[in-house]
Amino acid sequence: MKTPSIKRAILASLVAMSLATTVAAQAAEGVQNIVLVHGAWVNGSGWKPVYDILTKDGYHVSVAEHPLTSFQEDTTAVKRIVDMQSGPTILVGHSYGGAIITDVGNDPKVVGLVYIAAHALDQGETEVSNGKKYPSATSKTPDIKKTADGFLYLDPTKYAADFAADLAPQQAQFEANAQELTAATVFAAPAGHPAWKDKPSWYAVATADRIINPDLERMYAKRANSHTIEIAGASHSVYQSHPEEVAALIEQAAKTAGAAR
Repeated sequence: MKTPSIKRAILASLVAMSLATTVAAQAAEGVQNIVLVHGAWVNGSGWKPVYDILTKDGYHVSVAEHPLTSFQEDTTAVKRIVDMQSGPTILVGHSYGGAIITDVGNDPKVVGLVYIAAHALDQGETEVSNGKKYPSATSKTPDIKKTADGFLYLDPTKYAADFAADLAPQQAQFEANAQELTAATVFAAPAGHPAWKDKPSWYAVATADRIINPDLERMYAKRANSHTIEIAGASHSVYQSHPEEVAALIEQAAKTAGAAR
């Protein structure tokens, strides 16, 4: 006779399988839910140009705000938004947001991942360790500062050159003074099982990125077998400076993720 605990485990497994089957069937018809995840030293408002394009084209778009206080707290905040989605979902991550979607993407609702100049870590990797293998231009400068309680930020006077060289000067200055300080610990958090090993992915390389080495971005994209585009001359703020190209890549993911599964 099966014990109650075994029965509960079997029931939970059946429910999970049923959800995965339903999500896959809906995804095959095209994905409508898109969740946008920001990176370090910014907040979700930077997604506004991409958000406007996607919503105009009929997609249901959510911008996941997370606190940048710890990797666990950040992934929990994004998972909360994924749980609110009504069906198959495309997860989009910029910069450190890529590390978040690599983890949260294991959720059965997620059917595709889109990396925008982002970290697509493998199990056990950290952003710090990969950054040492592929140093970024900014990492070779003293522009990254640290508060007494362990939060990192970019020197506001250097922010435009490092993070947003292709934005209008006034906008870059605003971004510099509105940047969200980020716990240093998030960059040293080792990745768990990467969702990109099980689900299709898309990647946009920013060729003039000074925050993440473009060659590291290319390595991530190649390793994940991502559908890849390169946006010439784009800074780390590529999702703001080139919203049309970024939105087109996300829509490609939404239209084909089901078929790619």
